[in-house]
Amino acid sequence: MTDRTLDCSDLDQYMGKPMKSSSLKEPVRNSDIRRWVQAMHYPNLLHYDHDFAAVSRFGRLVAPQSFTIAAAEGHGALAACVGQIPGSHLIFGGDEWWFFGACIFDGDKIVHEKIPFDYVVKETKFAGPTCFQRGDNNYYNQYGDLVARQRSTGIRYRPDLAVEMGALTGAEDPEWTEEQLAEIEERKVEYINMMHALGHGKRDWNEVSVGDKLPVRVFGPHSVASLTTEWRAYLFTIWCGVHRRTDLDMDALGFTGPMAGKEQDPVLELDNPEQTDGAYIGPSRGHLFPRWARYIGMPRAYGYGASMGAWILDYLCGWGGEWGNLLHSNCSYRAPALCGDITITNGTIVDKKIDEQGRSIVQVDVKMTSQLGAVMSTAKAEIELPKR
Repeated sequence: MTDRTLDCSDLDQYMGKPMKSSSLKEPVRNSDIRRWVQAMHYPNLLHYDHDFAAVSRFGRLVAPQSFTIAAAEGHGALAACVGQIPGSHLIFGGDEWWFFGACIFDGDKIVHEKIPFDYVVKETKFAGPTCFQRGDNNYYNQYGDLVARQRSTGIRYRPDLAVEMGALTGAEDPEWTEEQLAEIEERKVEYINMMHALGHGKRDWNEVSVGDKLPVRVFGPHSVASLTTEWRAYLFTIWCGVHRRTDLDMDALGFTGPMAGKEQDPVLELDNPEQTDGAYIGPSRGHLFPRWARYIGMPRAYGYGASMGAWILDYLCGWGGEWGNLLHSNCSYRAPALCGDITITNGTIVDKKIDEQGRSIVQVDVKMTSQLGAVMSTAKAEIELPKR
C-alpha cells in the first residue's frame, strides 16, 4: 500500500521570520515594462506607447500594477515554499494583493522583502495530503514607499500521488479550426477596443451599477511559445539580473528526481547559468516540457500561476482605465492554463460604496475559465473609480 504521508515538520521553524531581501541589479526600464505587457497579452497603450502615455495623467510610460510581480524574485513564491517537504512539488494556489498608490516608472529600483506567514495541510482530490503554505511579499521603491503587498499561496504536494490519483487528464492539445481561431481573434478585439475607446477618459463611479457585467476578455490559445515569452518577462529569469538570495537552497525544499535542480543559484549562475535557469532545469521546467509536466501530475505544458494573477489584475485595471486604481484583489487559482487552451475572463460588479477614507469603490467578482468551462481562477477585487 502506498505511503500517503506528507512530512511538513520542517516548516514551523521558518514561519514569521523574514528572509533575505532581494532586488534587481539595474533599475526598471521602459523596455522591461513593454516586454511585460507583451507577455501578458495586455495591449494597454499606457504601458507601451510613448505618445499616448505622454498626454496621460502620468506624463510618461507607467508600469501596470501587475508589473510588481515581474520585479519579484521567484514570482513571490519563495516566502510560500521555504522549508523542506520531502518528495514534494509546488504549484501556485493564489495571490492576495494590496496596492498603496505608488506607481512604478522607468528608473525605479524595487526591493523585495519576504516573510513566511503560515501553512495548513488538507486532503485534496488532486494529490491527497496537500500543504497550503502562505508567505508575504512587500515591494518598496528606492524612496522607501510601499508599492504593494502580496500574500502568495503555494500548494505543495507529492507528484507521485497526483499521478496515481489522475486528477488532471487530457494529454493532447486541443485542435482549433481556422474558423474557430478567427472567431477567437474577433473576441479578443472586443476587450481591446473597450480600452482604446475609453482612452484618457474617466470611468465614473456614478455611471456604473451593481450587477453590471464587465467586458469579456479572451486570449490564447496558449502555446509553449507564449509560455516561454511569459517566463522571460519575469526579470528574475534574466541571467545575473537579480541580487540573488543565499538563504534558500532549492535542493533543500524536497524536490526529487528530475525535478530537482539549483534554480536561481547565485554561485552556479556564474559558472553555467543555463543550469540555474528554470526554463531548462529544476521544478519550473514542467511548465514548458510536456514530459516533465506529466511527471508532476499535469497533463501537458501549463502556464504560470503568477501570470494568471497578473491577467486578473490587468483585466480589472484595463476596465478601470487610466483614472482607476486597483486597491485590493484576492485571487484563488483552481486549474492551470494548459497549452492549447484559451482563457476567458468575466467580471460582475457586486457592490458599490464610499469607504471610510472617502474613496468611491466598486467591488468586482471575477471568474476565469477555459473554453471547456473549467474554472481556472476566481477573484474578488476593489477598484477606486473617479466620482464627479
